[in-house]
Amino acid sequence: MTPLGALFYLFAALGLGAAVLTATRRNPVHAVCCAVAVFLSVGAMLAVLGAPLPSVLTVVVYAGAIMVLFLFVIMLLGLPAGDGTLPPGRFLVPATLAAATLVALFALIGADPTAKTLLPAAMAGPAAVGTILFDKYWLAVEAVSILLFAALAAVMLLGRGKTGRKIAAGGRAA
Repeated sequence: MTPLGALFYLFAALGLGAAVLTATRRNPVHAVCCAVAVFLSVGAMLAVLGAPLPSVLTVVVYAGAIMVLFLFVIMLLGLPAGDGTLPPGRFLVPATLAAATLVALFALIGADPTAKTLLPAAMAGPAAVGTILFDKYWLAVEAVSILLFAALAAVMLLGRGKTGRKIAAGGRAA
């Protein structure tokens, strides 16, 4: 195994472990922090595979912006934090389904003779991605920005609660 292959499997194991921790934490802040670790490991795997642009976009967009938004919503809504982990019995069916899916996936990969050939790498720089996004898909980019603004407005309305108190600039109710 090459050193890059070892790094890839290390980051994959870290991401898988963080994903399991994300699903088993009762405290929502801890779960979001574990989800950040998942996205960082995915970004590292993409970098090891030789795809720097998707790697950076994954880290900046998912681990940076979206997870910070989730933390903001969790802290603004003041969700109660549970203690410890979820009961182990709740994971029996999902764990069995996940294991069966992995076994089927590995069986399909092992049975397919064409899976052993490498695909050529597709290289696209930031300028090419930006050109495609803002020339061909400009309407979708604008729709996403409107949806994000609507989500922010909804969070502010939900944060006010039923009493109608206003949220001050510091995040505390006035």
